[in-house]
Amino acid sequence: MPLYPYEIITRLSAIGQLDYSAFPLPDTSIDDFGSEEIARLRDILSRSRNSDQALLELSDEEILSALRMTTTVDGRITLTVTGILLAGKPEVISRTIPTSSATFQVLEGTEIRVNQDFDQPLLYTIEKMYEMLSPWNPEREYEDGLFRQSIPEFDHRAYREALVNAFGHRDYTALGRVRVLVDDEGLTISNPGGFVEGVTIDNLLTVEPHGRNECLMGALKRIGLAEKTGRGVDRIFEGSLYCGRPLPDYSGSTSASVSVFIARSAPDRLFMQMLDEERERTGRPLSLKSLLVLDALKQQRRLTITELSSQTHTTDAVTRSIVEALVEAGIVEGIGNASNRSYILSSKVYARSGKGSGFVRQSDIDKMRYPELIMKLARQQGGEIRRRDVESLLHLTEKQAYRELAKLVEKGALELVGQGAGARYLVVK
Repeated sequence: MPLYPYEIITRLSAIGQLDYSAFPLPDTSIDDFGSEEIARLRDILSRSRNSDQALLELSDEEILSALRMTTTVDGRITLTVTGILLAGKPEVISRTIPTSSATFQVLEGTEIRVNQDFDQPLLYTIEKMYEMLSPWNPEREYEDGLFRQSIPEFDHRAYREALVNAFGHRDYTALGRVRVLVDDEGLTISNPGGFVEGVTIDNLLTVEPHGRNECLMGALKRIGLAEKTGRGVDRIFEGSLYCGRPLPDYSGSTSASVSVFIARSAPDRLFMQMLDEERERTGRPLSLKSLLVLDALKQQRRLTITELSSQTHTTDAVTRSIVEALVEAGIVEGIGNASNRSYILSSKVYARSGKGSGFVRQSDIDKMRYPELIMKLARQQGGEIRRRDVESLLHLTEKQAYRELAKLVEKGALELVGQGAGARYLVVK
């Protein structure tokens, strides 16, 4: 399909063949940086735990070059798109990159409480928009043993990552604004420019990190504003998962824009307590994939490996490894035989929530089928079965398997032949 000249840069950026943020901007010089923004850059570098601290040992000019905010063209220092976006004077930004703008809005019902536009450099805009959420982000306290913990309605780190992602991955060749909207339903952050080629809503959490503006994102990472691993979206999801809240929703995204919605929701205290206990036991937090598995089981109650893989967008092999670790930790329990095995949250999770009947319903449905499954296997094996067959079939202990077989002998469905290790159970015809 033919493209208009102005569409070529957008298309090449979307398929990863061109980084517009690395472009040098003609007729710009070091004087087009705002002195306040250079000071802000140093301040953020010194404050952030995730920044490249080695940059602080450099001169201003060396920092700007190291972050690719400047480049040399025909022997003259020229500012790049990244440089202007991060620390350029507002009038220079307006002249060279007029598409760079943002809006922070707060709605209560249909009433507009806040409606502020930003045309300043990103170092200022990101910090200011981050601070502006605070009055509209109430915290709830909950007790964790002897301690009280305050949980904001919108996770602070998730909001920062979503905000940085919106500015870092937006299409600066397209008209439109980065928009933050806080309303009665929740928080929405949107930006011009759809997902780059190869990234979809379904593979957001599994695809290799790559974006539209590698130069800009590289600078944001070294400054300490963006996730160094390039997995900022993981932090966005973790913010909801750790509190047992609904997952961030990217379904409002289109080919022309990316939008993430984080719903207002009270934290699930019991779910958080379970995660805190596991972190205390192991000395480390659960992985994102483990959290996704637990969230799926929390929502759907009972799922097979294949169903879990579909919901978490991972392979069966990876999912099985995660589930086995959770079973070993006592958080998840498996029920059923090998060919029809499914998983639920463990009995202790249900007991903590006061919903022990939920576990009984989930597990007893399967236990009711034990006799049927044992008899089916016995017939498939020529009319006989051994205790170890039942242990393997139903993942039972030696005593549990013996009890199930004894019940069938008592009912007259099976006949015991022999004793000890050589004992066999024959189908009564």
